[in-house]
Amino acid sequence: MERIRSGFNNMIKSERYSRFTLQPTEDGERHAEVKLSDDATEAEAGGSPTFRPAPARTSRRTVLYTVLGVLLIFLIGFLVGLISHSKPQVGPVNCAAAAPGQTTKNNQSQAPSSPGPQAPVAPEPSMDWSTATRILTDRLSSSAFDETLKLFDVPSRAAGSVEDMHLADQIFKTFNDLHMDPWTDIHYVQLPTPSSKRSNFIEFGSVVFNQTGYLAYSASDRAQGKLVYGNYGRKEDLNAVQSKNVALKGAVVLLRAGKISFAEQVDNAASMGAVAVLIYPDSQDFDYRANTPLYGHVHLGSGDPYTPGFPSFNHTQFPPKQSMGLPKIPAQTITANMATTLFRKIGGPGSDVDFIGRLPSVSYTLGGVEDVVMEVNNVLVNKEIHNVFGVVKGFTDPDQYIVLGAQRDAWGPGYAKATVGSSILMELAKAFHATVTEEGFRPRRSVVFASFSAGEFGSVGATEWLEAHMASIGKNVFAYISLDALVLGRGSFTASASPLLYSLLESTMKEVKSPLGSGTVYDMVGQEWAATAMKPMTMDDPAYPFLAFSGIPAISFHFISPKVEYYTYFGTNLDNMDHLRYETGHSISQMTAAASQLAGRMALRLVHDHLLSFDVSRYSGVLMKSVSQVYRRVGQLTASGRLTGVSPQWLSRARGSFMRAASSIQNSIANTDLNDKEACRAINDRLMMVEEGLLSPYVSPADTPFRHLLFGRGPHTLESIAATDNMTELHTQLALATWNLQGCANAMMGNVWELDNQI
Repeated sequence: MERIRSGFNNMIKSERYSRFTLQPTEDGERHAEVKLSDDATEAEAGGSPTFRPAPARTSRRTVLYTVLGVLLIFLIGFLVGLISHSKPQVGPVNCAAAAPGQTTKNNQSQAPSSPGPQAPVAPEPSMDWSTATRILTDRLSSSAFDETLKLFDVPSRAAGSVEDMHLADQIFKTFNDLHMDPWTDIHYVQLPTPSSKRSNFIEFGSVVFNQTGYLAYSASDRAQGKLVYGNYGRKEDLNAVQSKNVALKGAVVLLRAGKISFAEQVDNAASMGAVAVLIYPDSQDFDYRANTPLYGHVHLGSGDPYTPGFPSFNHTQFPPKQSMGLPKIPAQTITANMATTLFRKIGGPGSDVDFIGRLPSVSYTLGGVEDVVMEVNNVLVNKEIHNVFGVVKGFTDPDQYIVLGAQRDAWGPGYAKATVGSSILMELAKAFHATVTEEGFRPRRSVVFASFSAGEFGSVGATEWLEAHMASIGKNVFAYISLDALVLGRGSFTASASPLLYSLLESTMKEVKSPLGSGTVYDMVGQEWAATAMKPMTMDDPAYPFLAFSGIPAISFHFISPKVEYYTYFGTNLDNMDHLRYETGHSISQMTAAASQLAGRMALRLVHDHLLSFDVSRYSGVLMKSVSQVYRRVGQLTASGRLTGVSPQWLSRARGSFMRAASSIQNSIANTDLNDKEACRAINDRLMMVEEGLLSPYVSPADTPFRHLLFGRGPHTLESIAATDNMTELHTQLALATWNLQGCANAMMGNVWELDNQI
């Protein structure tokens, strides 16, 4: 057709004008030349250079050629139409144009080169659930982890260090070898480290201790005050100290590690007027050498606290703002040996029974007698950290994805903290990739595998990634599974999760074999599994920023030894293979395989079914408990006369709207053909609005990052409203919380014409 058009143009010999025409030069190259007219300006031509009127005179010969050309074009068009509408021959169709999982550069299935009305359509994911889980389980055997655990077992892996970068490159290469389209997310964050010029020290009388361990994000300062013992530093502990007429204001508080995070301990002490905090590991809670240094952080939050609410790409471009969770007093860890020396000289009144630990020859008195001097000289260092990602793309809804993430860094070897998690991440990536490319499984949604850095400083890498993509992540990421510290012992099981994932966890526990040799993981816990195994998600949980900051249903779980609250070797150089082997009864690979199968099956279920495995009814009890606490508090304040003109009935009605919206979703599920992908997609969109809808739109992510109405931190939460003594604050926050909850209910209804307008 192009040849005919060219011939036709040559026949009529009409002059063509263009703003840019290519003119050959002597050296053979062609250059653009502006051509306005042969002998006139643009104004004389009466139009722009790209359009001019045709010449006024046309010869008869030109007219004849024009007519013949038009007839020729009509003839060719008729013949083409006749051929294209002829009846196609019936023959076998080759549906094997591409191997299962083989994709083009645009990550779409290969299609025939000339698709017609009967071109084959890419098949829906057809592998049944039992086959998919069997294949995945076979690839996640204990033998598969033997080499991977050795590969990631390194003596040092500090965030931003050479070793950390080497591990990141190693993971990137693995993802690249698996053709998982890997990418790197780079951030420049401020990480504290002890000064090389002046060490941190404690001076108590004639005794001076220079410290090895430290607490990141402590205020760098010098403090002096009476030494006071405050047990674990919980609010009830500190209140008990003051009830003994021992002042905390102006004191340096000595606390034993455990029960709550370092950050909460320091925050509680500061709220009581303490000028500094010392934290030690007591032999009752930490059964290891008494001279073992302890490491951690005291930022009451997550992410880089020097760029709160926004990503740390370049600190120079941001205003000098700090997180509200940074402590304003110095804090320092000391060894058990140092604590023993301090206790022997502390004096003061005796303490309650539950304050008594197991340090040798120590009376555990409360102190308040002699001054102690401490100095913290930590410095901030700008570090480059790399988060590494790989993806197995979905075939039906590739824009929806679940994230499986693991922390890569640690204080010291970090075997349980990071080696196991990174190994599970790698083996899950290999297993999912092989299930797709070799076995023909086609997940409906995508699976993203993420290796995060600077987790020991408060999920810095993960939080910075969430902050960098705040506008899009909530619309695409529908769940997060943490792979951090999954194996900490043998014989018991604990988990923390969004209520939306409770039912998924329960059903998956019933499918995965127990690593103890008989039964399932569910049998390890028993019928009352939720009351026994489920724990509230704390701020130091790696899954917490996903749930409370980004509104993404998240879960973390751990195999742990019975009657043990936490793994005592975290934050020390003793977190190595030998200690974990002892805790697991020499079955690290077996426990790791069980943990990977549990995480893998949950992820597989979420990308396999048309309908997301979210159970919105699980929010009923959580929401009822929180609203009831507010109701009781408002009733008490109203009865005492401190609060007037405020009624909690509007919050109760908003809760009712939420529950009706939840029932509407469940009714839609019950009355929908779950093989209808479009109908399921509509329901999934409503399910994905639940967690995101519970983020308060009335607070700033920079000032109050954990915006979740039920699981966040700040004055906007129902827990805070039920505890505040500020009547004006209560009135305001109650109104905002009511509309937050009602707005979530409206979003869950899906269509604007189905909204509940009772409020």
